[in-house]
Amino acid sequence: MEQEQVKDYREKDFAHDWVHSSVFLFYLTVFVTIAFVVGGSYSLYKNRYKGKPEVNVPANTLYTPKYK
Repeated sequence: MEQEQVKDYREKDFAHDWVHSSVFLFYLTVFVTIAFVVGGSYSLYKNRYKGKPEVNVPANTLYTPKYK
């Protein structure tokens, strides 16, 4: 009777049931990978390059400078 109870607990234990634990770890890895990809893509989208800014360049620093 005691041996059956010990066996019953071992069947439900995460460390002893490698089939269920490996499936769980596989899906956990897939979920975490997808979460990192989506999070990284969103971060890149949020901080994307917004275009060429308008920069005021002084005339005396041009390739052919213009002096007064």
